[in-house]
Amino acid sequence: MIVDITLLTLKVAFVATLVNFPLALYVGWLLGRKNIKGTLFLEVLVTLPLALPPVVIGYGLLLAFGDRGPIGAFLEKAFGMDIIFTWVAASLAAAIVSFPLMVRSIIVAMANVDEKLERSARVLGAGPIRTFVTVTLPLSYQG
Repeated sequence: MIVDITLLTLKVAFVATLVNFPLALYVGWLLGRKNIKGTLFLEVLVTLPLALPPVVIGYGLLLAFGDRGPIGAFLEKAFGMDIIFTWVAASLAAAIVSFPLMVRSIIVAMANVDEKLERSARVLGAGPIRTFVTVTLPLSYQG
């Protein structure tokens, strides 16, 4: 029983992290590096799960993903899926609650990367994606 619980916990945490990381990386990069319109709105939206009580977040997820909720009804009708009270729902809830923490960590890590090194890579012929993968990510790894 303890082994099953531990494996379920690890599965939920792994899936939540796997789902969160690409989106958090993009949002953290946008907020930390780009000067875009709506930055304040995006920051508030990202930080919202930290400000709301967990009960409110859970209730909102139940309303959205329940049988009568917009997302839950769609999933049931289109794919025959009912994810409420499953490990998928637990992973989704964990991802939503941990998303702001991951974004904040990425913003801080990206702030420590010297932009001159990124510009140097671009001048030497690396495209934006290659610069991000070979310069920005490795340098921001240490946080």
